[in-house]
Amino acid sequence: MAPAPSKLYTDDVSLLVLLLDANPYFWGSANSSSLSFPIFLSHVLSFLNSILLLNQLNQLVVIATGYNSCGYVYDSSLSSLSSMTQSSRNERMPAFCSELLQNLEGFLEKDEKLSSEDSVDDVGSSLLSGSLSMALCYIQRVFRSGPLHPQPRILCLHGSPDGPEQYVSVMNAIFSAQRSMVPIDCCVIGTQHSAFLQQASYITRGVYLKPPQLEGLFQYLCTVFATDLHSRNFLQLPKPVGVDFRASCFCHKSTIDMGYICSVCLSIFCKHHKECSTCGSIFGQAQSQAASTSNQKRNDPQA
Repeated sequence: MAPAPSKLYTDDVSLLVLLLDANPYFWGSANSSSLSFPIFLSHVLSFLNSILLLNQLNQLVVIATGYNSCGYVYDSSLSSLSSMTQSSRNERMPAFCSELLQNLEGFLEKDEKLSSEDSVDDVGSSLLSGSLSMALCYIQRVFRSGPLHPQPRILCLHGSPDGPEQYVSVMNAIFSAQRSMVPIDCCVIGTQHSAFLQQASYITRGVYLKPPQLEGLFQYLCTVFATDLHSRNFLQLPKPVGVDFRASCFCHKSTIDMGYICSVCLSIFCKHHKECSTCGSIFGQAQSQAASTSNQKRNDPQA
């Protein structure tokens, strides 16, 4: 099926949906010792301000990704009136910053209440699948809002480790973004690479970057992720190298190198099962046993 023709303002007008990792377990661990959360926010706010300054028609949406929840903390299309009143109160800080920080503080308090009931021994994974789904739903709503819309893209600022239990939902979101021709850019601020985000940027033709020096995060963001999709054709951006395409099994939610795949629903298992737990199909071992018994009956002259 041919893709629907895009109806854009111009090539340089962008809708940036930023997924901000606000997992308290990650920022409280030793993995984030090189970059504290307040300094990280200062880099992000400067980057978001530069996006809005590049073009007055650019739109910006920020979705916070917590441990148990995710939610919108800023939407430039809804904050134009409140920004005018707040800009007169605080001249040093851009108008959107105070609103974003206030909403982010409220989100962290709600996510902390949800996390108080669960005990996490190690660094827990953030709800990446939920924030990706929210971003894609917002983009689809923009597509249907009118004849003209900016060019959408998603930027994941992620540091938490991957959650194997979210593999199916994350991959579904990635393929949905690919079908909608929405690139997913990824900037990993943790100590380890993210297999989920590597696959997301590779499949959707986005940009994947793990900055070697987090002290210059603002420079990396502006150099690599600030440009619109049309201008990327004239730039030499980082290429994907060593993408981890390993999948997670459906039975134990662990990353595997080799496994068994159901031929009906394509579910992945680390061990052989007699029956698929997803669709209920009988696997090949039972069929081979039935074939062997039929061959024995043919070879037996008394049968």
